Amino acid sequence: MADTHKLEIFRGLIKFKSNTQKIWGVLILLSIVTAVEVVLGIYKPEALESHILGMKGLNWIFIILTIVKAYYITWDFMHMRDETPGLRRAVVWTGVFLICYLVFILLQEGGYVYDVYDNGFIKRDF
Repeated sequence: MADTHKLEIFRGLIKFKSNTQKIWGVLILLSIVTAVEVVLGIYKPEALESHILGMKGLNWIFIILTIVKAYYITWDFMHMRDETPGLRRAVVWTGVFLICYLVFILLQEGGYVYDVYDNGFIKRDF
């Protein structure tokens, strides 16, 4: 079954791609992204230690690479590639919105908690 061919239509081009090729492609892509994350986590380049939008550039890279991996896993393993565009958008954009919202909340609350521990009680007017 893994060697059965599937018809893929991409921008008007017709391609045949076996499931085995897809699995290897997913494995290679996710391995490369993970290897980049691990190497950056081990070496922590000084150029990425500067603050961008209130957080280190290295942390932004980790967040972006994690979102890329999550999107690709959803795209391939949840078979979003084969679904209608409306369903794909509903699933993907909901996840993107929730992840961005979670990152915003974590940064906002984490910054407040840090300020409280660092300076004592702080009142914020929103």
